[in-house]
Amino acid sequence: MVRNPMNRAVFFDRDGTIAKDVNYCRRPEDFVLFPEAAKVIKKLNKCGFKVIIITNQSGIARGYFDEEVLNRIHKKMQEELARKGAYIDGVYYCPHHPDDNCECRKPKPALVLQAARDLNIDLEQSFVVGDLQKDMELGKVAGCKTILIGGPSPTESDGVTPDAIVASLAAVSDAILGWGDNDGNTEVNIER
Repeated sequence: MVRNPMNRAVFFDRDGTIAKDVNYCRRPEDFVLFPEAAKVIKKLNKCGFKVIIITNQSGIARGYFDEEVLNRIHKKMQEELARKGAYIDGVYYCPHHPDDNCECRKPKPALVLQAARDLNIDLEQSFVVGDLQKDMELGKVAGCKTILIGGPSPTESDGVTPDAIVASLAAVSDAILGWGDNDGNTEVNIER
């Protein structure tokens, strides 16, 4: 069965994955994309993957910043990527406090499921990429393949096993494209 490659997506965590993890990034000027982010995202764009950001932003519920500030941060992210020929197809965020027990806070899958509905994404042919165990849990619950950047920390080593572990963000696009037809028939040359 031939699948439409436009229905595949890569769901990236934001902080610590494509951008520097700043403690509750409160201002656009504090947001810093990793140097390799645009290159990786551009490569995925060119190969027909939708690229989506899924991020927990409890700083809103905590009163550290508001949604207008978050939108300005994401506008800066989009502008920086665009200058290098890359783009994000969607940004989905949870504004709630961890104690709110909402359905949209990672690792719960509501944001990924909403993006899949909005953008007609085949989750079985898609990937979740992140730097934390909760990103891997999100991917598994949503039915996506999972790629962990940098490997698990000792406190996370008992969690969900990612489908792949890569040393850095720079290796993500090659790992995804190495999956071949994304049916799991092609071995990916990655660190485990």
